[in-house]
Parts: sequence; structure tokens; C-alpha cells
Amino acid sequence: MVVKNKIRVLIVDDSHFFRGVLSNGLRQDKRIEVVGTAADAQDAENKISGLRPDVLTLDVEMPGMSGIDFLKKLMSAKPLPVVMVSSLDARVFDILAAGAVDFVQKPKGGKEAMDTFFADLAAKIQIASVAHLRFGRRAAAPDGAAAPAAPAPLAAPRSAPAAKSSAKTILAFGASTGGTDALAEVLRRFPADTPGIIVTQHMPAGFTRMFAERLDKICAMRVKEAENHDPVMTGGILIAPGGFQMGLEAAPFGYAVKVAAGEKVSGHCPSVDFLFTSVARVAKSDAVGVIMTGMGGDGADGLLLMRKAGAYTLGQDKDSCVVYGMPMVAFKKGAVCKETGLDLIASEVLQYLRRRQ
Repeated sequence: MVVKNKIRVLIVDDSHFFRGVLSNGLRQDKRIEVVGTAADAQDAENKISGLRPDVLTLDVEMPGMSGIDFLKKLMSAKPLPVVMVSSLDARVFDILAAGAVDFVQKPKGGKEAMDTFFADLAAKIQIASVAHLRFGRRAAAPDGAAAPAAPAPLAAPRSAPAAKSSAKTILAFGASTGGTDALAEVLRRFPADTPGIIVTQHMPAGFTRMFAERLDKICAMRVKEAENHDPVMTGGILIAPGGFQMGLEAAPFGYAVKVAAGEKVSGHCPSVDFLFTSVARVAKSDAVGVIMTGMGGDGADGLLLMRKAGAYTLGQDKDSCVVYGMPMVAFKKGAVCKETGLDLIASEVLQYLRRRQ
């Protein structure tokens, strides 16, 4: 079968051996055409204009200019969708903040690990090829349009521990591709007395803990990777751990989270649908649901259940999404009360909470 309009990929990696591994592996996917390889940032820069790739795969550790520095330069001069492929650590969040669409860890192990790696990489290359690159750009309001409401100001730096009262109102967030940066932008705008927030972000095991620790440094609310039976408290944010399902459960003091190993739901573990469905069942109208940037439809059905249960539901709009997939599906299903831009999500939630008081 001949596939028209294949995704043109340029591989950038300092290892001659791994460039060959990537080239051979990606060429097995009929949707992808490997148009070339580059050994370093300068080599890549020289080849981009001639090869016209749709997507770059990029390593972090390279001689001369690092992958992160090259990514920043690329995004400021000639933005291209980038999937980082490296032995990653906490720097992954710097990479995503610099403009990469997603990341994949270099494989460790035998054939099964390699097969999983290439399936994951090919899927993320496909997503990257249709991603909306927001780096360095903001959508302007149409001529004559009213100026949008001001975004919520950044919350004051945290000076005291989070309040120990249980949260009656639950705020539930779900995101995937582009979500780490988007969630950071939203969550850092909530003050320390905001009702408890629970979050599912599609991310591998291990990275969710680093993500929570990173958020905890920039948010007025306390942030941690969730553990089984953690209470949902005012002033606290719980992040679903990678590889586990997290749902809401009733507790004597209010609410807690149930975290357990489980099968994938809507193709994911953790799953946004799993989280939102539990919130609809347990919190009903005492909840706010927010579905954000991401490929696919995870979360749409759960958000619809939340809306039917009386919860207030928001969807991130197309212009501000890296990938307008999950919010689009939710909107088309009638699960979204209102769509809004990334910079206005916190304001919308806070205004709703004030109306409920």
C-alpha cells in the first residue's frame, strides 16, 4: 500500500549507531519517510532548509550546542515540530517548555522494548506533525472584537503550609500532549486557598513524580504525586502517578483519591475518563472539570458524565491547544459548558467558585 503525504522526518542524534537504529526502525512505518540524519545541531541546521522535514527527532546530549539550546534557537527562528528522543531525566520539562511537542525515552532491553519504543515514537511523530506550535506566538483577537478578559494573576508565593480543611468542591483536570506546560500555566495562577485539585496527565511512570515536584516549586498550592487514599484538601493538588489509575472516592472527612494498578481505560493508564467518571459519581454537582490539550478522545465521556451530574465543565479552545483532540471530542459530545483560552482557564474557574459561595 502506498501512503500519500508521508511525514518527512529528520533524525538528529550524535550517535552514528543510534541514527541507524532510528532510521531503520522508522522506515518500517508506512506513514513516515526518513529524509535524512544529522550528527549535531549545526549539521541539522544546514540540512533543514534543503530537506524540508515535517518533524525532527532530537537528542538532548550532543557535542557543541546541546539539544535544548538548539531547540530554543530553532523555535525562535524557524519553528518545527520536535519529538525529543533521549535518556531523559527531569530536564524533560525544560525540553517541553522550550517548545518540544513530546518526548520518548531511548529503549532499554530486547526486541519487545524496541517494538514498544518504535510504536510510541511513530505515534508521537504523527501527533507532532499536526501539532499547533504555540511557542513564541499568541493568537490575536480579530479586528473589532472585544478585548478578552484578563487572565488570573499569578498566585502569591506560598508562605505557609496548605490549609488542612477538606475540600467540598473538587477541581478535576485532564490533559495529554502539550499538557505539562499548559497545566503549569494554569495551576500556578490558583491561590493557596483554592479547593482541592486532582490531575491526570498522560505521562510515563517516574515522570509524574518529577512533574509534581516541579509544579510544587512554582504553585501557591501544595503539589504532590498522589498515593492511595491521599485526602483531597483545600490548597492541595494531587497528580495521578504514571502507570496507575486514579479516581475520587468518598471519605469520612470529605474526599480522597483511590490509586491502584489497573487496565488501560480509553487507551491510557492513568486515564482522564477514569478520573472524570469517578468525580461524576462521587462529587456530582460539587465539581469542576477541565479538559485540556491532547490527542484522541480520553476524558470526553467522563466529562459528559460530570456535566450530566451537574458539574461545571470547561474545554481548552482550539487556538491555545498544542493538539485540539481531547477538548474537541468533548465539545462535540456536548460535554463542555464553555470553551476558553489557556490563559483564561484559571479565571473562569475562580469566577465560578465565587458565584457558588
